[in-house]
Amino acid sequence: MIKKDECLNKTDEELVALTIENQDFFACLVDRYTDKLTRYIMRISASNREDAEDLLQEIFVKAYRNLNDFDLDLKFSSWIYRIAHNQVISSWRKTKSRPQVVKFEADGDFLKFIAADEDLALDTERKFRAEEVRAVLEKLDDKYEEVLVLKFLEGKDYKEISDILQKPLGTVATLINRAKKQLKTIIEEENINF
Repeated sequence: MIKKDECLNKTDEELVALTIENQDFFACLVDRYTDKLTRYIMRISASNREDAEDLLQEIFVKAYRNLNDFDLDLKFSSWIYRIAHNQVISSWRKTKSRPQVVKFEADGDFLKFIAADEDLALDTERKFRAEEVRAVLEKLDDKYEEVLVLKFLEGKDYKEISDILQKPLGTVATLINRAKKQLKTIIEEENINF
């Protein structure tokens, strides 16, 4: 049995290498990513907590089974987020005719963060309520909603988003730029004041 102290100072990639030698180290990766991936799943899907936990279990099983295929020169976080992304889409396809992001959970600082990044001329000092943020974000095209989740809520850089969504860096940059513009347009057209 692995003690948590043995995991603390190790990178994800080191833990993957150790897991290949001793499967007990996989618990360190599970501990490290459980909350992050649960939050991500709930943000990009219509999953409730129980469904998100079921998906999370499938994601970890898939990651463990494919660990030998992981390239240690890449970032583990991008790899496991891509597995999560694909698993959410796969699950969605089982119940719907085409994949899309159908739900978004944001905290109150989300639009404030975007506004500062895009200079949307919004009053960034005001507190945003999650219900209002969700209402605005639900009006975005699904492809834009997901890149905003990855960039601003999950804190992923363009390269990681590219790896997760399996899209070229230029496409990711374009999607984020268009998402911000569409968000700004919705806010202005509907005269939304947070």
